[in-house]
Amino acid sequence: MKQHSSIILTIFLLFGVISCSNSQQKESKKSDMEYEIVKTEKEWKDILTEEEFYILREAGTERAFTGEYWDNKEDGIYTCAGCQYELFDSETKYKSGTGWPSFFKPITEDKVAIKKDRSLGMVREEVVCARCGGHLGHVFPDGPEPTGLRYCLNSAALDFQKKDK
Repeated sequence: MKQHSSIILTIFLLFGVISCSNSQQKESKKSDMEYEIVKTEKEWKDILTEEEFYILREAGTERAFTGEYWDNKEDGIYTCAGCQYELFDSETKYKSGTGWPSFFKPITEDKVAIKKDRSLGMVREEVVCARCGGHLGHVFPDGPEPTGLRYCLNSAALDFQKKDK
């Protein structure tokens, strides 16, 4: 019985340490980079829809196969919905089967920043807009050549500008 109590106490302590470290990481996550465009929470809420705010500013995720651009096949440029920074060209978009817009590379590497995301008990590579810090999605090493990367993004984090023909 004493050993059982010891195991339970150890589990509670582990959960406490994990939750404390996760909350510290989330707090530092917002302040570890400097961005050209900085706004208060109220300023962001004034210019973004509820869904855009949830995704761009709170690192939320839309449900698969529900976003506006997951199946978009038009030629154009995908920009950040928060600051209109040009991020991805439709020429690098491909059908990944995941239900989110997927690209194998940004227009140029300096358009996005990659951050460690340790939420949900796993480590992933978060993709944010390099200009305003808005959460776009995640990047995974299972994409097509030539990069082998899959930038898996939220439609609500993006706007689309059609190319003139």
